[in-house]
Amino acid sequence: MKQCFECLETLQLEEFYRHKGMADGHLNKCKKCVKKGVLEHRNRNIEKIRAYDKQRSKTPERMYRNKVRSSVWRRENNGKYKAHYLLNNAVRDGRIKREPCEICGYEKSHGHHEDYSKPLDVVWLCAVHHSAAHK
Repeated sequence: MKQCFECLETLQLEEFYRHKGMADGHLNKCKKCVKKGVLEHRNRNIEKIRAYDKQRSKTPERMYRNKVRSSVWRRENNGKYKAHYLLNNAVRDGRIKREPCEICGYEKSHGHHEDYSKPLDVVWLCAVHHSAAHK
């Protein structure tokens, strides 16, 4: 058991992040308080953090890891990849017109496949509703 110095709750040791610099090997702030502090910091400095994230994504190591991750995903999800590829080509070639979100009407939309074996049969959804459809 350990007491968090921020919220003053006494919690199990598993509720604290490991930190080898501390006497007991765990940080003195519980995970909940750490997460809350990180979120507050991000919200206060959002523009600076977004710029940093954008730069970091362009480093050679990150670009290589993304390339590897993408190729693995394509191999493991070949049907989904083909459906996305065929839909994007049809939109590019003008055979299919991108529509606004069918739920809220937002102009920027994604094609959501209910069935990946029918690559051109999609429901147009904005990013928020597309994410919700996959949950």
